[in-house]
Amino acid sequence: MTEKQEKILNAALELFAEEGYGSTSTSKIAKKAGVSEGLIFRHFTNKEGLLEAISKEGESRLKVLFANIVMESDPQEVINKTFRIASEIAMDSEQSHFWKLQYKLKWETELYDEKKMEPIRNALTTAFEKLGYQNPEQEADILLLLLDGLATRYFLSDNFDMENMIEFLLIKYQE
Repeated sequence: MTEKQEKILNAALELFAEEGYGSTSTSKIAKKAGVSEGLIFRHFTNKEGLLEAISKEGESRLKVLFANIVMESDPQEVINKTFRIASEIAMDSEQSHFWKLQYKLKWETELYDEKKMEPIRNALTTAFEKLGYQNPEQEADILLLLLDGLATRYFLSDNFDMENMIEFLLIKYQE
């Protein structure tokens, strides 16, 4: 991806999150990115193409976040590493900003593709099976719901103590 394409996507993501997807024009995105509107159309075809490219960027970042987990063979470490994703995002301001905007955009556009979470869900299900949990699939789902709730709370609260909550959950889910 070129530097200009990245500028366009970053500007679009920020404006979509701040002003809403429906309220953001491609001309406003072009102005914020410091490019011509024609360049947006050349690279992304239209506003929907921008939204799709933002979604793909999110998918790519998810794969990077999940790679270390899905390759892990120790079931307890699968669970621990899953919780630590939240800490990693919270400690990295660029990642935190990106995911906060992704969350806002997800809510506005009502786009949620559960297939994106399948690799981590499968790894967690296997981990819970190996650890002898009675309902491993439901345990995996509950853990993912917990993470989603933690992320929402973190992004919406100025003083939410993510680290303390992650430490609590790591202790709670020890063998």
